[in-house]
Amino acid sequence: MNLQDRAHKYEYKLNDTDDQVVDYILENKSTVVSMSIQSLAKTLYTVPNTITRLSKKLGYDGFSQLKNSLKEEVQEQESNHDTSIQYNMKRTLELLDHDRLAEIAKKIHQANHIYVFGVGDTVPFCEILSTHLKIGGKTAEFFLHRHDAVYAINHANKQDVLFLISMSGETKQIVEMVDLAKSRGVTIISLTHFTRNTLQAKADYKFFFYSPKRMLENYNTSDKTPVMLALQVLSTIIWENV
Repeated sequence: MNLQDRAHKYEYKLNDTDDQVVDYILENKSTVVSMSIQSLAKTLYTVPNTITRLSKKLGYDGFSQLKNSLKEEVQEQESNHDTSIQYNMKRTLELLDHDRLAEIAKKIHQANHIYVFGVGDTVPFCEILSTHLKIGGKTAEFFLHRHDAVYAINHANKQDVLFLISMSGETKQIVEMVDLAKSRGVTIISLTHFTRNTLQAKADYKFFFYSPKRMLENYNTSDKTPVMLALQVLSTIIWENV
């Protein structure tokens, strides 16, 4: 996983100084790979410990591993990116932050009701997740129709959770449901493709799968396997804590 992806994955751990360091590194990759931690800290008017802590927040062992990973990024050719199912699965497993998933599982266990909503191709995954939550002893409900979801959220409260699944995170009905849930104080959990989108930006808790959009004859043929993988990993964590 490259540095930019790590910064997105772990953004909830980063402070303003961390963001500034990451931005500098991303804009000066070729220079940073040949710098010492002391030189980088001096350039950024900070101290080496700040960069070491940032490296660990991003999942590296330390600055040396960050630099080695950065060297590989500099050498990597964009044209060689894999688009296979195996690659999507591998990327998804890399994106799943188990500390974050444990927080999500805890929030789900604390909730009175969990409502699950998706549109189109994600509806079957909503049904699967709802079943998994019931297996874990929770009161969960998914919706086939928008008006049923709107009714449920209008009667929800701060002790409830709305779980939204979306490939793009930009579907009109999904964004509408986020805004409605926020007005009711309902906790929002999102699962989307790994990109910055409206849904993940508004969610209280978010995690990701990796499945870039693919179209064939005007039909969305994006790989759905990573969605199930992400849900299965979360469900296992929930079951282990029943």
